[in-house]
Amino acid sequence: MDFQTILILAQDAITNSAIYALLALALILVFGVTRVIFVAQGEFVSYGALTLASLQTGVMPGTVWLLLILAFIAACMETARLLVSGARHKLPGALATILAPPLAIAALVKICTPLHLHLGWQLILTMLIVIPLGPLIYRVAFRPLADATVLVLLIAAVAVHFVLVGLGLLFFGAEGVRTPPFSDAQFTFANLNVSGQSLCVYATTIVFVAIMAWFFNKTLYGKALRAVAFNRNGARLVGITPHLAGTFSFALASAIGCLSGLLIGPITTLYYDSGFLIGLKGFVGAIVGGMASYPIAAAGALMVGFSESFSSFWLSGYKDVVVFTMIIPVLLWRSLTTAHYEEEE
Repeated sequence: MDFQTILILAQDAITNSAIYALLALALILVFGVTRVIFVAQGEFVSYGALTLASLQTGVMPGTVWLLLILAFIAACMETARLLVSGARHKLPGALATILAPPLAIAALVKICTPLHLHLGWQLILTMLIVIPLGPLIYRVAFRPLADATVLVLLIAAVAVHFVLVGLGLLFFGAEGVRTPPFSDAQFTFANLNVSGQSLCVYATTIVFVAIMAWFFNKTLYGKALRAVAFNRNGARLVGITPHLAGTFSFALASAIGCLSGLLIGPITTLYYDSGFLIGLKGFVGAIVGGMASYPIAAAGALMVGFSESFSSFWLSGYKDVVVFTMIIPVLLWRSLTTAHYEEEE
């Protein structure tokens, strides 16, 4: 292996690590606020890229129908809850809040899809479609189980993953896609060619992480999410609604997943089930961070990216085995060094 090969592998590793770091951030956020190990986080990655590919071809994305179906189910659940609790007067406002945004998005997509808009507008439209899926999935699948054990929530997350993968095959088919790059520019640094898309990945990751750091440390809503993650009962006592925090955390998770899919769509071919493997590698980074520390999780994502890149050179057929084997000593070390407590009631 010469120095030029090392540089190429390192560039690929940094690009992958940036995406894994974003997904690790989303997984830690969701777990901290809702105690859900969100196995389906990677599906937002594939849904983002495949939705953009559908818009590129002038076809109505299947994710729009998923958005409407989830909104209808959420509306039925909210109707039943309000009727049982005797708060019928709140029903019109609640239904309008749940149904109006998805219907407006569906109408906008229906109008804009045949127009073959500029890539920038298609990116915005894709985000508008995919981001609301996160809060709706939380409302339908996890909010009724908010007080269940972590194991029950994990089983529900696995079920959501299988449902989303199956719907991805139904909506988009088995063919892989590559979306257009944000930039066709090519730059040379020390005899290493770096694409403009890779630079977009680096810049977007840095900016997004900086925005998240500012949000959690400086804004009232960010501090509220941190309070729920630290102590759910204490947050409830001071007026912070865990359900609202869970909805917001899932919205951020779907935004991160969709953004990740849009960033890597031009770099690698994505299929309806590609998100699962990508999400698992982000999960390895989150495990390194103990599902709690964002900086350590980012370092873990960097470790995953470099391990994957360099093992693909020597052991291309076993690169995923190498990555996932790394989690065993981390889990063993944390099991031996962490005090175990009974789950909070």
